[in-house]
Amino acid sequence: MKPQQGLIFFALMLLSVTGALAQSGGRVAVVNGQPITQQELEKAAAAELKNHETRRMQRDVELAQEKQQILAKALDSLAAEKMIEAEAAKQKKTKEELLESEVESNVEMPSDREVDAFYEANKDRIPIPKEQALPQVKDYLVERSRARFRDMLIARLKREMGFKSFLEPLRAQIAIADFPAKGPANAPITIVEFSDFECPYCGQLFPTLKQVEKNYPQQVRIVYRQFPLTNIHPRAQKAAEASLCANDQQKFWEFHDSMFGNQSELSMADLRQRAVDLKLNTEVFNKCLESGRHAQTIQADIQEGARHGVTGTPALFINGRLLTGNQPYAEIKAVIDDELDRKGVAK
Repeated sequence: MKPQQGLIFFALMLLSVTGALAQSGGRVAVVNGQPITQQELEKAAAAELKNHETRRMQRDVELAQEKQQILAKALDSLAAEKMIEAEAAKQKKTKEELLESEVESNVEMPSDREVDAFYEANKDRIPIPKEQALPQVKDYLVERSRARFRDMLIARLKREMGFKSFLEPLRAQIAIADFPAKGPANAPITIVEFSDFECPYCGQLFPTLKQVEKNYPQQVRIVYRQFPLTNIHPRAQKAAEASLCANDQQKFWEFHDSMFGNQSELSMADLRQRAVDLKLNTEVFNKCLESGRHAQTIQADIQEGARHGVTGTPALFINGRLLTGNQPYAEIKAVIDDELDRKGVAK
């Protein structure tokens, strides 16, 4: 079916459904002479329809990310081929001769002892008998060494040839106004963190982000958004509410740091004690915490995160670029530096 024919068919189908509903007075069913209207049906299914729409948006984000990864990988491959060709011509060699001298001649052949040690360390993930696995392990280690030297070559050529990518990364537009934030308001890099105070991986990311703050004091602003995973972290919701109650008294980051500094103490009693230790107005804090005043704000955070592809914590959006999980400092730094390069800002 041609695209135009498909559009016409879809329009006719929509008109037929709309016409059928109009003829039935907006009814979708009749029970004992009483009509069930389209409006009643949508209201009854509202919660599940909302979840369905969120899942659809998450899937759209996943597909967009996959497309971006495909394009980025293809660009890296094309650029590598062109740089290798240029370097080979510069050295008056063939591509094969260049790769032999720069890569193949440096590949490390693992000893039997090294192969055996790798197998023993990873045997729980290897589904075949040892005698069958060892040759494959050896091939893997050789290929890993080859890839390392090729990557070193490409990294050197990128520096020497001034490689610059103009492929625009996938970016999400995340709201940042009126949410807890620290760092210069005019910073060229904004990191939006969706996190859960009871999540151990978020706790592990906590010192990494402290390192980012220390190393990029003028270039990075951090915004915190709530994403408590209440199905696996029963104390996360109240911890999130407590942080916003503390935020009402301009003590969000102190409360934030205290909870990530000791994630084992997140009971209601622990949260109240933190308010005492941080010299908050405890009467106001406790009333806020018990009332659940910020529960809807937290749900709105969760919905926004989910719409942009957040399915777990921690999740970072660096100028809108999504990084999921407890990322090492080097990975976060690479994205920050790339963003600074794109903006022409000194590191």
